[in-house]
Amino acid sequence: MADQPAATLPGPTLPVPDGVPLPQRYWAILTIALGLTLAVLDGAIANVALPTIARDVHASPSASIWVVNAYQLAVTISLLPMSSLGDIIGHRRVYQAGLIVFTLASLNCALSTSLASLTIARVIQGFGAAGIMSVNGALVRFIYPRRWLGRGVGLNATIGSIASAVGPTVAAGILSVATWPWLFAVNIPIGLIAIPIAFRALPTTPTSGQRFDVASAVMNALTFGLLITAIAGLGHGENLGNVLAELFLAVGVGFVMVARQMARASPLLPIDLLRIPLFALSVATSVCSFVAQAMALVSLPFLLENTLGFNEVHTGLLMTPWPLTVAIIAPFAGRAADRYPVGILSGCGLGVLAAGLFTLAFLPAHPSALNIGWRMLICGLGFGVFNTPNNRAIIMSAPPVRSGGASGMQATARLLGQTLGAALVALVFGLFTVHGTTVSMLVAGFAAAAAAGVSFLRTGAR
Repeated sequence: MADQPAATLPGPTLPVPDGVPLPQRYWAILTIALGLTLAVLDGAIANVALPTIARDVHASPSASIWVVNAYQLAVTISLLPMSSLGDIIGHRRVYQAGLIVFTLASLNCALSTSLASLTIARVIQGFGAAGIMSVNGALVRFIYPRRWLGRGVGLNATIGSIASAVGPTVAAGILSVATWPWLFAVNIPIGLIAIPIAFRALPTTPTSGQRFDVASAVMNALTFGLLITAIAGLGHGENLGNVLAELFLAVGVGFVMVARQMARASPLLPIDLLRIPLFALSVATSVCSFVAQAMALVSLPFLLENTLGFNEVHTGLLMTPWPLTVAIIAPFAGRAADRYPVGILSGCGLGVLAAGLFTLAFLPAHPSALNIGWRMLICGLGFGVFNTPNNRAIIMSAPPVRSGGASGMQATARLLGQTLGAALVALVFGLFTVHGTTVSMLVAGFAAAAAAGVSFLRTGAR
């Protein structure tokens, strides 16, 4: 079947072809896959090495947490500014810059000899990862023909799931034969392969012709930074006055930012896209679903190890069916997303996820590995059916010239949901000292059910 004709886009840009030709498409897919692997894998492997890093740099365990927090915070506060920049100067350029910054920062991480230098390098690395993740979905939209976009989003979901699943295993393998700096050094050869391919194969994308809004970028960083700090503080039982002050400042700065965005044609915070019912409902579905996923994945190790008595290795193996099933299902869900309504597909998937979470909440007192494994498989099946169609809906419901804003909002919704989920687990554990894991799984199930309800509302959305 021949590619569809080019579509003329609004603004000062030229017509953009429906996907890129072969074999350029394969090379473009490869560099997107390599960049996504770097960003996702690096967010997962550092956790395993924290005790070793703390000992080697003579830092306390609590201080060493900044090795993880610095990266996550840098990614979160810069996703929307990076996606806005992609709409302005082209997603290709932002992605290329993100790869370069990430690779150089990985070298600095590997060469760090103190907690301060490693934390700074991780902040820079987080900005590079944001450059990669903020425009990843937007580039997929222009790499694949429209009729195959679901497959492209499904492939991305598969790569992300595999990278997330193997992260702890890769970290453990590296640490068994080398020191912790090699966790970051392994990124360098992958980056050196991905960078020249990105310059050669990625397509030129439409630009909005707008100016970058520096003030809004600063307010965005303050809003999300204060909001995430307050949520984490609430979950970890910090002083209530400090938490409320942070929330008050976040709401105040956020209100000013939203008011500023209302009058802009291509706002950094995509208020224009949130006026599109399908986009807004898809983002809301994403936040609720990732709250459920995060609550489950944070609670499960405590349930398996502290309550059921499994060791760390068995816990990792027992949790593997979830991401593995997501990786297997994602391509098929992507193909289905090209043919069937997103509201029904994602809603059914989230319903299955909710059922799986409820079965985990009511595990028998002494479950076998098989009893746990099939429940994990159900959760993975449900999440896999939901995720790809939902991501496709977020990207495709936005005009092509605003693909960067849609891609950034997709990543921001995911991170916000994960942050809220982790904070809720800490809060539940503080309130329910005996049955905290069971309550967390129940709340996660209700969050998935709520996400399913929101998803079904999209049946008639445009």
